[in-house]
This record gives sequence, C-alpha cells and structure tokens, in this order.
Amino acid sequence: MRRSYLGKIHLHWCDACHTPVLGPKCECGAGTRAVHITPPGDARPAFPADVDLINAIYEEHFGSRLIPEGHLVVLNKVPDRDRMEEVILGGAVVSAVRYLPEERCWEPIPRVAASQYLEPKRRYVVVDDGAVESIRDGASVLAPGLVDIDPAVKAGDEVFIRTRNGDCIGVGRAKADAETARAMERGTVVRTRKNHTDPCIPGPASWDDACRTNSTILDNNEAEAVAFVRNVAEQNRVQPTVSYSGGKDSLAMLLVVRKAIGDVPLLFADTGLEFAETYENIDGVADRYGLDVVRVGPDGGFWESFETEGPPAVDARWCCKVCKLLPVRRLIEEQWGECLSFIGQRKYESFARMKSPRVWRNGIVKVQISAAPIQHWTALHVWLYIFRENAPYNTLYEQRIDRIGCFMCPSSDLSVLATIQERYPALWKGWEEKLEAWRTHNGLPPDWIDDGNWRRRGEGTDENSSYT
Repeated sequence: MRRSYLGKIHLHWCDACHTPVLGPKCECGAGTRAVHITPPGDARPAFPADVDLINAIYEEHFGSRLIPEGHLVVLNKVPDRDRMEEVILGGAVVSAVRYLPEERCWEPIPRVAASQYLEPKRRYVVVDDGAVESIRDGASVLAPGLVDIDPAVKAGDEVFIRTRNGDCIGVGRAKADAETARAMERGTVVRTRKNHTDPCIPGPASWDDACRTNSTILDNNEAEAVAFVRNVAEQNRVQPTVSYSGGKDSLAMLLVVRKAIGDVPLLFADTGLEFAETYENIDGVADRYGLDVVRVGPDGGFWESFETEGPPAVDARWCCKVCKLLPVRRLIEEQWGECLSFIGQRKYESFARMKSPRVWRNGIVKVQISAAPIQHWTALHVWLYIFRENAPYNTLYEQRIDRIGCFMCPSSDLSVLATIQERYPALWKGWEEKLEAWRTHNGLPPDWIDDGNWRRRGEGTDENSSYT
C-alpha cells in the first residue's frame, strides 16, 4: 500500500487547549501548529479500547504504558502490509503500532517523543557520552559506543537509545541480541531511525474540549454540506433518501440531511451478513429521529453466488453487486421509479472516491442519483461532529472494528478480522466452515484459510511501508 495523497491534511494541534484542531486557528483564539502525519491523513479519535491495546503493546515490550489517563489520542492509519497506525499525543506522532500477520501480534515503533510519556523498563540500550551527538544526528549505535543493553533485547526488537543519565536520544531496531552485542567489538548494535523534531507538549483534555475548540470549523463544514444538500434536492425533484449502513459516515451525513431538508427515509441494503450491533444501530437511529426504514434483502443471493464464485475477494467483490446494487435497483424501480440518495462517501477513503464526482449515477443502479454531502470531510471531522451532536453511533467502533458492513468483508485488515474472530466466535466458525468446504472442493492448501489468502484472487501484495 503506497502513500496516497487524497486531499489536504487538516490535522493541527492547540498547545493551549491540548486538543486536535482541524485548521490553523483554535476556537480559544490561539494559533495552532500542523501535525506532520503520513498521507492520506484520515485521522480519527482513539477510543478506550484503542488506548488499552496501545498500552498493552507498550507494557509487553517496554514494561511501561505509553498513554496517560485523560490525554487525547488521535490515530492515523498509514500504508503497510496489513494495519499500522500512527499514535498522536501532545501534537506529535510519538509512535506507530503495526500488526504482524505472520506472528498474529502487534509491535510498537516508538519515536523519541514517546519518552515524554514513559520510561522504558525493558528493551533499551545505553550509549557512551561520546556517541550522543552523532546518534542524535541519526547515526547507528555501534559496538564501541555501547555502555549497556537490556538483557531482554533480541535482534529485530524496537529499542530506546539512552544516555548514561537516562535521557532518550533516539529509537531504532536492534541488529543483535543482548548477549551478542555485549561480546561485539565492532559492527552495528542498533540501526537508528531518523529523529523527528515536531514539538510534543503533553496535557490533559477531553473530546468535549475538542468539540469546543473546533466549533467554528464544524459549523462551517456543516453549513457547506447543508447548502449542498439543499441545492442537489432542488435540482433533482425525485424522492430523497439517505443510504444508511450503520457506519459513522452515513450517520454524520444523515444529521446534515435532516438539517437541510428535514426527515427522509433511510434506505438500508441488508446483506444478511451484518453484525447484531449494526441492526441495533439502524433501529435505534430510526427511533431516535422518527424515521422510516426502507429495507431490501436479504434474499439468499450471497450464498447462491458463493456456490459458484467462491468467497468474495478484495479484487473480486461480486458481493456488492449481488447483495446491494441489484436489490436496491429493484426496490427503487418498484417503490419510486427513481430516487435521490445521499451517501456518506468521503474522498479520504480511497483514490477511487477521491476521483468520484460529488453527484453521480451508478452504472448498475441508474435509477438512483447519488450525492455525497461530506465528500471533503476527514474521519476526525466526522467524529467530532457526531460527538458534538450527541448522535447514537455504532458501538462496534468501541470494539476496534472500524469497517461497518458484512462481518467477513474481504477488504478488512487481518488485524480487524482477528478481532472479529476473537469476539464473535460463532459467526466466524460458520464462515470458516463455508471456506473449508470451498477449499476442500477446489484442492486449495490449508494456509488459504489460515493466512487469509481467501481475501485475494490475484498474486502478490504491495508491501511498501512508510516505516522501516
């Protein structure tokens, strides 16, 4: 997965309020500073489960928690083989956490700024005073400059590089384990990662504070989206609907549409493969706002196609056409003839969505005019808006499941599928039984299931990463 520049990176930080701000000026009147995150920059709030995971990773590797109580954390997904997220604290990227599919575990990739939040009790090296300046400039830790190394260090581990008095001057990946390093007279002990110089200013804050510091920005984004909805509805005098999936984007978009043109029905394509929490959210949102839900499906089409096509894959997503597009087309033709659907599409989600017009007709569902009111919002815009409006979002997000839709969507990261397998064993067991039947019938190897290879038809993956 290569770096994708899909739009302006909006993330800034107010050092006075200790909150993320989506523009150059905070509501408190202070100027903000840009946070240098990896494109596409679709940053999001960390929920308590995210914080717990990151702290558990740090405790396992370094014996210390990274994130203190009461500090806001923003996560930014970056290009990698599976899932990696930058961890933003105090207005700086202090770390990344990466999922390793082969080992089925996470690893931390700290930056020097992490030392403002923790003192590592494991996996560190101590260097001689004479080596400090060169290491600060990016030089590797060489054997002659090594004073001490924690016995827990293994080759390939991420480590903190410290001076004799305990200051952190660098981070990097160990090239040798502790026992070997102690015996070395020459050679590289730690390959130092390039230091980043963004200031990191710790301080407590809440997401209510962040909604306040972004108040004008959220008002302006809402006003633009509301005007867009009204204009599109005025130009297309057909039945308006909201395509609602149970996800955050469709929820934020629904809030905008209601403010623009009032109540319209929710259009929900039920694949029969949704989480229980998604069904609960759809019913809860409809009840909360007094809306009708027009449902289509499930009609068994998924399993009929599975028998001939096999499981859907990232590069063969026949499921969307079978379970959503064709049933939605039939419903619109039968119920309205034609309709206008507001959709929670955002350009920061993919290159294809960045290139998409804001109003379009799908080639398969030509009776549906689609419009994207929040096309230019980042995930953080969406979440702050939802928090401010106190809207009932899907609780799956609190379980670190951020792709709302079919529970076994092939476009999900392996890390997310591992979470689903752990938390929904009955659901996953049923899916694996279907996969096993297909694997056996087609003579595929066991790792086709075990390694998640069912998710792809083509050969090879792009393993480019922003972190080495």
